[in-house]
Amino acid sequence: MAKQTVAGQFVDILVRAGVQRLYGVVGDSLNPVVDAVRRTAGIDWIQVRHEEVAAFAAGAEAQIAGRLAACAGSCGPGNLHLINGLFDAHRSMAPVLALASHIPSSEIGTGFFQETHPDRLFTECSHYSEMISSRDQMPRVLQTAVQNAIGLSGVSVVSLPGDIADQEAPERSIEHALVTSRPTVRPGDAEIDQLVRMIEDAGKVTLFCGSGTAGAHAEVMEFAERLKAPVGHALRGKEWIQYDNPYDVGMSGLLGYGAAYEATHECDLLILLGTDFPYNAFLPDDVKIVQVDVRPERLGRRSKLDLAVWGDVRETLRCLNPRITPKKSRKFLDRMLKKHADALEGVVKAYTRKVEKHTPIHPEFVASVLDEEAEANAIFTVDTGMCNVWAARYISPNGRRRVIGSFTHGSMANALPQAIGAQFTDRRRQVVSMSGDGGFSMLMGDFLTLVQYDLPVKVVLFNNSSLGMVELEMMVAGLPAYGTDNHNPDFAAIARAAGAHGVRVEKPKELRGALRDAFKHKGPALVDVVTDPNALSMPPKISRDMVQGFALSAGKIVLEGGVGRMVQMARSNLRNIPRP
Repeated sequence: MAKQTVAGQFVDILVRAGVQRLYGVVGDSLNPVVDAVRRTAGIDWIQVRHEEVAAFAAGAEAQIAGRLAACAGSCGPGNLHLINGLFDAHRSMAPVLALASHIPSSEIGTGFFQETHPDRLFTECSHYSEMISSRDQMPRVLQTAVQNAIGLSGVSVVSLPGDIADQEAPERSIEHALVTSRPTVRPGDAEIDQLVRMIEDAGKVTLFCGSGTAGAHAEVMEFAERLKAPVGHALRGKEWIQYDNPYDVGMSGLLGYGAAYEATHECDLLILLGTDFPYNAFLPDDVKIVQVDVRPERLGRRSKLDLAVWGDVRETLRCLNPRITPKKSRKFLDRMLKKHADALEGVVKAYTRKVEKHTPIHPEFVASVLDEEAEANAIFTVDTGMCNVWAARYISPNGRRRVIGSFTHGSMANALPQAIGAQFTDRRRQVVSMSGDGGFSMLMGDFLTLVQYDLPVKVVLFNNSSLGMVELEMMVAGLPAYGTDNHNPDFAAIARAAGAHGVRVEKPKELRGALRDAFKHKGPALVDVVTDPNALSMPPKISRDMVQGFALSAGKIVLEGGVGRMVQMARSNLRNIPRP
């Protein structure tokens, strides 16, 4: 019986760590590992068309499945292609193990064909990046990489020369039990005591929530009720905190809506829960701020804190809630709820006025109909740009749906690759890629991956023939739009030529039927919707400079964006306000 190779040992450890797939593009330095995957039960090789897609897909799988995922690239250019998707996974706190195969070990440092130094290149987008230069380093280096990725919630990279991968594994290698889950973190008593005192001294408290509130919905709602506090959220907090939330006042930031901005600025105490919200311009500088986060390096890096609390949001609130004396006055909360409802209704008319007859189709209308037709547990992957806006404002969270995107890294072309990884976690669950024409065309080659594996991903293409968000940025800066137009083909025809279901929609009345047909189709499908390139979004607060920029670039433009069913929720919350 042949002895196990280093590559075989590598793959066995991945399986023990819970990895079910290895996304990548084959290549000579990877051949020993790919062959080991072929011979190992419990793990599959997923052949994509571009390694960037492999990294995005692994990151999406890790976020949806909540376990370690993996990708691989061959030496030099192959593993270099991984870097953008790995940056996204790392900044999204997705546990991903990346294998960067390497040139023959004897040639390293000689300027050999395709030579790079991956152990150096990936240091900025990983918690751990090391090269295995001897078979005796296995399995310790890989086990350390696995535990860094899982324990620190991010990327680990292992560089492995192809010749070493093909060697026999050391006979007395030490394999230990792997860490496959993270512990909870409870704050110290001193921090809890101080936070209780600050809450007691504050008349008006606002909560602002991020993705760190995942799994803590009940605790946050109890906390808000005790404090009579409005609850705003960042984009990554939307799916975890907006549903079943009678205290919701919307989202702040560049894609924001509602009264979240006012609630965070008009309170006495702002409590940031599990958010690394990057736009400090939207945070107040004249109120007391407390931040609760499980990652201590994030405490205070966006705003000046009056108290930093290191801990999981759920564990922190479980300690805190029993000690909070419920506040009696709802005056601040009710005022913010009314502002929120009024703000939503003030912009919803653009969404409701003659949209079923408007051509090109309003993208708001597309997102709203998509929200209505998609399944209750659908996974939405969202391209960066205007698709972010429409998803933020129209896709309704319910505690079962997921919405992921490149929300922290901000990369183009993420939606389709992430849909691949999301769909592999469960072929029976509906996965919808909300793609822009710019992002989709950038990595369009991997639409063929959907066809090759018969993945039933539904791509809804918001095709406005432009880079809409970039155009908006230029207009705000007072610049004429330039270099933002796309000359696009009939994407539906391309989908059909590839062997998928494809339909092009140019009239609003055709949209609902096209979506229903695509959702009923058992395999991959693409709905190419021609949308209005003049439909742009605005943040909740507009500065004088922004207004001047628009005036310079476009004269008088009316920019309104609807908010779909959120206005119904806001009005429902208002109806729940106690009457004297």
